[in-house]
Amino acid sequence: MNNWSRAAIAALMMTAAAPAMAEECIAPANPGGGWDFTCRQIGRIMTELKLVPNMVQVTNVTGAGGGVAYSQIVADRNDDPTVFVAASSATTTRLAENAFAGATADQVRWVGSIAGDPGVIVVGKDSEFQSLTDLVDAVKADPSKVAFAGGSAVGGFDHLKVLMMLDKAGFSDARAVKYIGLDGGADAITQTVGGFAQAMTGDLSEITGFIKSGDVRPLAVLADERIAGFEDVPTAKEQGIDITAMNWRGIYVPKGISDEDYNKWVDWLKQVGDSEQWKQEMAANGLAPYNVYGADFEKFVAENVAEIQGIAKEIGLLQ
Repeated sequence: MNNWSRAAIAALMMTAAAPAMAEECIAPANPGGGWDFTCRQIGRIMTELKLVPNMVQVTNVTGAGGGVAYSQIVADRNDDPTVFVAASSATTTRLAENAFAGATADQVRWVGSIAGDPGVIVVGKDSEFQSLTDLVDAVKADPSKVAFAGGSAVGGFDHLKVLMMLDKAGFSDARAVKYIGLDGGADAITQTVGGFAQAMTGDLSEITGFIKSGDVRPLAVLADERIAGFEDVPTAKEQGIDITAMNWRGIYVPKGISDEDYNKWVDWLKQVGDSEQWKQEMAANGLAPYNVYGADFEKFVAENVAEIQGIAKEIGLLQ
């Protein structure tokens, strides 16, 4: 056997023995949160559907509300086709408000969203407000008399939901809107039940138990359609306010990968989103369908960032 043949066989053997590179999902927070859930469930289902040859590795990269993970992808893994990152409305909100130290949304490629946690507006069980229209009319009459509680800080997604909803209803003086930012939905519910706030905004999954117990009354769900299990709660659109505010769950990938690899991720995420396994996870965790992929999702993200920037400038968070 000549030297060329030995070298060729050795190369073939090394190629055959080399393990396939495992895909990795980065969750930009500690285990147990929404981004961690997104990584672990999408990764598990990708494996079960045999889209990937190995278990998807989940890596928790904490810091700056997702900013550390974002900067790592942009700076260190820009052309890595094996990595994807869990994202949500919190990601685009922080990008819009320049909370990632100068990072911009066009530094990565947005793959898609496969679920959403619908926003809701609720009031105390004995509140005088019987509809979203009643609440909006009260704000228009005297915004100082209506305080909204939410489980995020001023400028966070809960605050923005209120401002976007009121803007769609024709009240554009964002600075006049009273908002109480708290550490989580439970604290915001306490403020509302106790009468310290006249209304509360949050995600349906965090308020479900309080609605079922009767502690609060939902006035509207901020979704395109009524939500299964809450069919008696009208949408804001049904009440004449054209807003959808979903805390979407999805993923992004490095910008420097090829179109072929990007399209592969889009296709894989679609298959996960269409799977029975994912539908079961949505039902178990109070999530609603919110499927947007590829170019449509990239357009959605750009428009969402621009909308949030406009509101953030109006209330003084951005210059």
